[in-house]
Amino acid sequence: MTLSQVKTVVRDPASVVSAIESRFSCRAFLRDKPVERQQIEEILQIARCAASSTNTQPWKVHVLQGDRRDALVAKVCAAHDATQADPSLAAEYGEVAGYYPAEWVSPYIDRRRHNGWGLYGALGIAKGEKDKMHAQAQRNYRFFDAPVGLMFTMDRVMGRGSLIDYGMFLQTLMLAARALGLHTCPQAAWNNYAKIVMPFIDADANEMLVCGMAIGYADEFAPVNAYRTPREEVESFTRWV
Repeated sequence: MTLSQVKTVVRDPASVVSAIESRFSCRAFLRDKPVERQQIEEILQIARCAASSTNTQPWKVHVLQGDRRDALVAKVCAAHDATQADPSLAAEYGEVAGYYPAEWVSPYIDRRRHNGWGLYGALGIAKGEKDKMHAQAQRNYRFFDAPVGLMFTMDRVMGRGSLIDYGMFLQTLMLAARALGLHTCPQAAWNNYAKIVMPFIDADANEMLVCGMAIGYADEFAPVNAYRTPREEVESFTRWV
């Protein structure tokens, strides 16, 4: 830490709050509005200031643009379609163990369901419309048309505390993106196809996929981007001890 960091005064706290409050999981981007490499580098320069236990900085970032982005999208979408046609193939991929709870309980399952059906409602997808659900799920694997996709990995040797560090890094990155007028969508869905993603990005065998992220300029006219997930009131999760 430098003296300037200690003495720095945040003279426009409203902008900091606005960046936090305006962040949401954007699910429709402008594919034809590019994000320059310089912008991504600037965001990563800011994100690297995130806190980490004993300064371990466990994050590793893989940036996908242009043909490489499109090639990964094609590979994973093909696997996703194949799994729909033959559900037995799901065992070949599947969720990474431990990302979600082994057994869902209230209130978490209630929030998850509310989120899912709220999103489908915004998209006009009714219960039972499996083809439409499949197509919407596949939007994840198209980075929701964002021109830039990020993949985040870390060494398997690291403990669960490093995942806490990683969360702070990801949040810092997303807020930095907002400061530059960009939007993001953190994506756990890519973990289902880690067997395809990891060799594609030349990740080391000792690395694990943490998540993916779409980044770009939001499509302001897409109905899905008007959907917002509710947040619990402070009183519901706070105890004054």
